[in-house]
Amino acid sequence: MKKFNPKLIMIDVDGTLVDSVPDLAYCVDELMVLMGREKWGEAKVRHWVGNGVPKLVERSLTGELEGTVDKSDFDKAYPIFLELYAENTSERSSLYDGVREGLDYMKSEGYTLGCVTNKAEQFTLPILRDLGIFNDFGIVISGDTLEKKKPDPLPLLHAAKHFGIDSKDSLMLGDSISDVKASRAAGFEIICMSYGYNHGDDIRDANPDLVIDSMAELKDYL
Repeated sequence: MKKFNPKLIMIDVDGTLVDSVPDLAYCVDELMVLMGREKWGEAKVRHWVGNGVPKLVERSLTGELEGTVDKSDFDKAYPIFLELYAENTSERSSLYDGVREGLDYMKSEGYTLGCVTNKAEQFTLPILRDLGIFNDFGIVISGDTLEKKKPDPLPLLHAAKHFGIDSKDSLMLGDSISDVKASRAAGFEIICMSYGYNHGDDIRDANPDLVIDSMAELKDYL
């Protein structure tokens, strides 16, 4: 059994700490109604999330993971979605089972914890506060905090530098190929959650260092 001994642990939000799809799906469907289109439903949106709100809006408009969006459609839809999501950031979202136990364990063991997400700060901070986990983190790096976001390694390298901790002594908890790529590029180890948002693909195919089903399992590996 592989054991990890990091000093710094950086944790993703959507699909790792928080199941935010119910709120995102509600906003997508409301957007579709306002745009005079058919609703997509939660299952479809669950397949699309994980790369930030602009990408989600594009996918909502094209119905595809990598479709070509009409610019005028996007320019009309994007501000509507931002307004909807600002009012519905955490109305239906919840922590995954095991998250509270995992955070409490990591804190009790003295690990330095940070949060790193591609979600914009205007949505990240409210959802962390509303779900009662904001104060668990020594740094929160959102999708618009720096000039680059995951899968670029910059957010992870920034966090390590902030705390004065070497990348080789750092670990990321995530759920997507983007998290794996960022971690590998930054020299972090990476543990992925089996339940997250990876566009329908098995995260094991991305070869993270470990895949677990619940953060409550971390006590067995840290």
